[in-house]
Amino acid sequence: MAETRSLRGLIVDYGGVLDDPGTGPLLLGYARRAAAAGVRTALFSGAHAVPEDCAAAFGTVLLGAVRGARKPSPDAFAAAAAELGLAAADCVVVDDIGACVRGAAAAGAVGVRHVDAEATLAELEVLLGVPAAG
Repeated sequence: MAETRSLRGLIVDYGGVLDDPGTGPLLLGYARRAAAAGVRTALFSGAHAVPEDCAAAFGTVLLGAVRGARKPSPDAFAAAAAELGLAAADCVVVDDIGACVRGAAAAGAVGVRHVDAEATLAELEVLLGVPAAG
């Protein structure tokens, strides 16, 4: 029988995921619902700053390098998970860049490549058990 995996962390990129005016608000709403359900959340971006409304939706905001590592390095995703008090294997990472999704997976996280909000939210609902619709 396959081992059951308990995913308790959500790490989301800003650029290409949350900065789209059409889909960003849907994903921010999901991050808020996930946090309310007990999921530890982080916004993780290579940017130097993000809008306050985006930052406010997450329990942790990580900009640039984390513990000396930058995306797409697996070490960056492991460090981001550690900032949540979790192992990478306990986290889902959402990013629009394939290399970052692969880096997250190499760290042990579940990677979700963001293409559109509907598909991303459906994946997150299955993985984290938090309803996609609010």
